[in-house]
Amino acid sequence: MELKGTTSKMAGFFIYAAIIQGAVAAGVTFLGAYGDQIGLLPMSIARVIAGGGPGSWFNMGYLVYLIVGVVAMAVTSLFYFYIETVQGKTYKGIARALSWTHLVLGNIGVAGASLAAMWGGYWATRAVSPTNVGGLAQPAGNAHLTLVLVEQPIAAFIALALLGFIAGGLGYLIAMRSKQ
Repeated sequence: MELKGTTSKMAGFFIYAAIIQGAVAAGVTFLGAYGDQIGLLPMSIARVIAGGGPGSWFNMGYLVYLIVGVVAMAVTSLFYFYIETVQGKTYKGIARALSWTHLVLGNIGVAGASLAAMWGGYWATRAVSPTNVGGLAQPAGNAHLTLVLVEQPIAAFIALALLGFIAGGLGYLIAMRSKQ
């Protein structure tokens, strides 16, 4: 494979984003494993994960964060590498603005939606769990009182992420079709 361009700056930014998202994911994983044992959380995240119900919001948020926030950001760097380094195209003008929109909105959107889902799932599960495991032993319907707090923020963050991803796709097309 012949390399026609120079080093891809945008690929590097997406790798850095994946590293940062990975560090946040490692922090969440640490809290999941030890947060209750060292007094940072009132209830074990393992109980949230195993409990189902509102805990499924935590599970989905965590999985989406790992897949889209960490892995997809790293894989996205390959698109930018291919366009800039292999094809020798440069991101300039609107393509450059779209690539930055992709980076910023995509990362903020994915992190915000995923972390909000994890937060809601954790606290909703805690609300309805028995007191002997750190829960508040509230009626099962009270879980939705917590989850309703995160529905709109999650939707807003998903919209940001989608805008970022659409911008990135348009930027790919513009850069790939450019003459230089």
